[in-house]
Amino acid sequence: MNARRRPLIPAAAAATAACVLSLSACGDNGAGTNSDGKLKVVASFYPMQFVAERVGGDHVAVETLTAPGAEPHDLELGAKQTARLGEAGLVVYLKGFQPAVDEAVEQSGVEHVADAASFTKLSAANSHGGHETHDHGDEKHDDHADEKHDDHADEKHDDHADEKHDDHADDDHGHDDDHGHDEDGGKDKHDDGGKDDGHDHDHDGPDPHVWLDPVKYAEITEGVAGAMAKADPDNAADYRKNAADLVKELKQLDGEFEDGLKNTETRTFITTHAAFGYLAARYDLDEEAIALDPESEPTPARMRQLTAVVKKEKVNTVFFETLASDRTAKALAGDLKLRTDVLDPVEGITDKTKGEDYLEVMRSNLEALKKALGAK
Repeated sequence: MNARRRPLIPAAAAATAACVLSLSACGDNGAGTNSDGKLKVVASFYPMQFVAERVGGDHVAVETLTAPGAEPHDLELGAKQTARLGEAGLVVYLKGFQPAVDEAVEQSGVEHVADAASFTKLSAANSHGGHETHDHGDEKHDDHADEKHDDHADEKHDDHADEKHDDHADDDHGHDDDHGHDEDGGKDKHDDGGKDDGHDHDHDGPDPHVWLDPVKYAEITEGVAGAMAKADPDNAADYRKNAADLVKELKQLDGEFEDGLKNTETRTFITTHAAFGYLAARYDLDEEAIALDPESEPTPARMRQLTAVVKKEKVNTVFFETLASDRTAKALAGDLKLRTDVLDPVEGITDKTKGEDYLEVMRSNLEALKKALGAK
């Protein structure tokens, strides 16, 4: 994602961001552990922090690079923070999401890294919020119609555990397998992704918002557990057990989304930020994003497109997010006589967030979608 925006960060949050990795070295025990013997883990932003804390449990001390309330896309790191990365026992990040982190990790020389993007398959994003490349065509929906309940109960994630690394190594982002949920995240439902849509943003490259798909987040969880096991072999069994517990919770969350969004009056929702392409594809929805950047003004061409979408698809809600201004969403909603609501990309947890962790915020998102889509 190349679009960037500048957040309004409270002074306290800015101070937290400045000092989050400048802790006193006197308590360090070296070799990637602290004075208590815990593995020092640095997470790039909240979704990486959540999985690191859940998988690591009592064996890790997790620090985060992105302060609560700060927009993670805009993170900047100084030389001192980059040097601190080199002292970590493990860095958990999402390559391609925060350029400053990518550069700092490369410069730090840290031995153990867990790149979430390497544990699952990313899809190319387009400015409507969908994905431009899908390998499975329409077979996802046949699976949903005939087998989804069996998949959820018994085997939905088995293929991910056994085959995902072979996919990355051998087929260069192309899958010919018969997964119940396709690894690209859904059918090719945005055939117009390449034509002029009135956006001025460069949207080349993969969509990084992969944590918003619980199935893919489960794959990331397993990958982080493997990286922790390599960094701290003595506690490998606990890391794998903790990961299995979280994967089980993510399976349950996936089932709740599947069931909750199965029958709706419309399948289309509008967002200010093209962040929900994976979620939409997973549950056979269509995201229509105003822009890649949640604070961009829609062009007249895009407004005409959205007006047509609202009428055709019976859309009644424009979603905005907690870490960005709601001005564009409210302006569009006012013009089209729609309501507004929050759909949170779970990039950070603040006192305004509808939930205290990833799972709670995602369930809040589910309720918002059910209301907006007219779930039956």
